[in-house]
Amino acid sequence: MKAIVQDKYGSTDVLELREIDRPTIGPDDVLVRVRAAGVDPGVWHLMTGLPYLIRVMGYGLRAPKWRIRGRAVSGRIEMVGKKVTGFHPRDEVFGTCEGSFADYASARADRLAPKPTNLTFEQAATVPISAQTALQALRDAGRVRPGQRVLIIGAAGGVGSFAVQLAKGYGADVTGVCGTEKADLVRSIGADDVIDYTRTDFADGTRRYDLILDTAGNRSLSHLRRALAPEGTLVIIGGEGGGRWLGMMGRIFRTMVLAPFVRQKLRFLSATERAEDLRLLKELIEAGKVTPVIDRTYPLSQASEAIRYLERGHARGKVVIAV
Repeated sequence: MKAIVQDKYGSTDVLELREIDRPTIGPDDVLVRVRAAGVDPGVWHLMTGLPYLIRVMGYGLRAPKWRIRGRAVSGRIEMVGKKVTGFHPRDEVFGTCEGSFADYASARADRLAPKPTNLTFEQAATVPISAQTALQALRDAGRVRPGQRVLIIGAAGGVGSFAVQLAKGYGADVTGVCGTEKADLVRSIGADDVIDYTRTDFADGTRRYDLILDTAGNRSLSHLRRALAPEGTLVIIGGEGGGRWLGMMGRIFRTMVLAPFVRQKLRFLSATERAEDLRLLKELIEAGKVTPVIDRTYPLSQASEAIRYLERGHARGKVVIAV
């Protein structure tokens, strides 16, 4: 089978399209014939091995532990393990695995769900990581409620575009923060208001928000807190920057140190991949309450270009690889 493989950490130059053997599966796994794979910032981090902290967290000190890139997946099941009871060959599924930038991938059955019937494989591949992250940020960390004023920073991105739609589904009054060229998109997916960060500072004191989701990660805590209601909640979702060694961990540490001493609730989200959330998202998508936004689709042979495009930060919604 064909797969995007890397033997060392580095830029997209370390990625190679190779012919390799199909993966084997264990008793709790399924073999998926991949039809599409989502491109997420995590792909870049695992490719580069940055920040260095992720290497000591089990991803490989000198070289990647998992050599095939890609995690979000959609496709058809080819084979099921001996202990798998919920899926059968030819079932269409979506979810997460290690190594989705390939013709075939081995996936844990408890990380998959039936694919939404109204989505293409490319659309379905956008959901598993970004939509789960948005859902857990709003529902679990943010505890969003109807009528709340919610500010979503990075509203046109992969997580942000799902967060806008989910927050509206929860009955919130949603304001999205994005650049000029993305404002129309953010309005089209349901935002009640849009702030162009190139022209207006959302923390200028004119409005306070009950819940802020920060998907960008490049603003200080003090700046974010100026836009937060006195007892509001700030949820930090990933983000870039912070240096080559610790990355976002420095920001997480500062958040944890400050949180006990302020009335505002300051939280950092570490999303969990679970089938029950995929099934909930499937229901919302099939009901027409959430629709994936795809910016560009690349063939497997152009996976390097897909990652470079995402890294430049210009994507409106999601970037996908069709296999």
